[in-house]
Amino acid sequence: MAESLAEFFLTNFQAHHDEHAYGQRRGYRMEWFTYGQVLEMALQFCRELQTRGIGKGERVMLWSENCAEWVAAFFGCAMCGVVVVPMDDGAEGDFAARVARQVEAKLWVCSRRHAAENITGAVPVIDLEEIKVPALPQRTRLGRGTLGLSVGRDDTLQIVFTSGTTAEPKGVVITHGNVLANIAPLEREMLGYLKYERWVHPVRFLNLLPLSHVFGQFLGMFLPPLLGGTVIFQEELKPSEIVSTIRRERVSVLVSVPRVLQSLKQKIERDLEDGADGRKKIEGFRRRLRMSEGKHFLLRWWIFRDIHRQFGWKFWAFISGGAALGAETEEFWGRLGYAAIQGYGLTETTSLISVNHPFKLGRGSIGKVLPGREVKLAEDGEILIRGGGVAAGYWGAKHSERPADEVTAAGEVTDKDGWYRTGVVGALDEAGNLYFKGRKK
Repeated sequence: MAESLAEFFLTNFQAHHDEHAYGQRRGYRMEWFTYGQVLEMALQFCRELQTRGIGKGERVMLWSENCAEWVAAFFGCAMCGVVVVPMDDGAEGDFAARVARQVEAKLWVCSRRHAAENITGAVPVIDLEEIKVPALPQRTRLGRGTLGLSVGRDDTLQIVFTSGTTAEPKGVVITHGNVLANIAPLEREMLGYLKYERWVHPVRFLNLLPLSHVFGQFLGMFLPPLLGGTVIFQEELKPSEIVSTIRRERVSVLVSVPRVLQSLKQKIERDLEDGADGRKKIEGFRRRLRMSEGKHFLLRWWIFRDIHRQFGWKFWAFISGGAALGAETEEFWGRLGYAAIQGYGLTETTSLISVNHPFKLGRGSIGKVLPGREVKLAEDGEILIRGGGVAAGYWGAKHSERPADEVTAAGEVTDKDGWYRTGVVGALDEAGNLYFKGRKK
């Protein structure tokens, strides 16, 4: 197992050097980046940080829409031991500036739109679009210590600012080890299916979740490289555009929030209702829905082959995060022969606590607890968790004069016994499935 996310990045991006890693629409065309190109961009950015004298433990603001350059800047920081402070693309300028002052950021890396907001003060700025693929990339074998730096599991990777259930935003300190602790069980589970993956390679993910959030990072940066998968970024959230992209780019999996799955469901129903015989079509569709209950997924797929034709034959799954997926929406997509996979986690748990198995879905649940973490229910039903994925601590004003890697967990994220209280009420069944029952407040 890798000892840092930098090592994980080098190993997996080299392994799939010539395969497409990322695709994004620029104007009227799709722009594609191979794993090798993103690797070279990250190395180039790491050298730029060293040239500027920005060293291990110092903080860099990363503020932009999802794109391959964002990924390269993130991994470039990880290789140098520099701490990333990601900002949501939709964050207010005043908030971003306040965070930058709090963490004493040494550099802004942002899109031209955000750079134009003039909120960086005396801190230098790098335009994200200036992170280019080198003209003459070299395929070098790189390994641990490539850049003469020692980055380990206990070093801080990023500080993610989140309001959570409180009014005052907090900076959650996430280490390399926190992320690796969540990658490891998923990687082990995926190994058993790699022999089948070659029949559908490459698995293509349409990721609509922001990379500034840890769940978006897992499905946009950490898990696809294990498969040599391709991630496609898109800003447009109109249901018709999402369906068009899925079909045109032969997407396998859509990664989004529950409301997008709900809007796609409504689009299918609305399209059936349009036209002179709309009532007849929607009644026939609902009859098929009832008929498909309990049927084998291949039979469900055949019953709704007209819907599968709209999305494209390669598309088979939704991965939903950020909120609980409604039972009606989950049932709808399941009846159509799609896998609707949902997981549960928080920023403080480095995203994942539990996740549904794509081929063994626990209906209505938020999945089984991942190996390597403990979950228990308090007397009032609150979900408590401890394990390697629980964040190192909160970054606050009292820590602003100390390096990020000196912030400890004591009395901050967890209690004295190492348990993190999620503020969410849940339930566990005999099969180990976790269920979301609501928030405590």
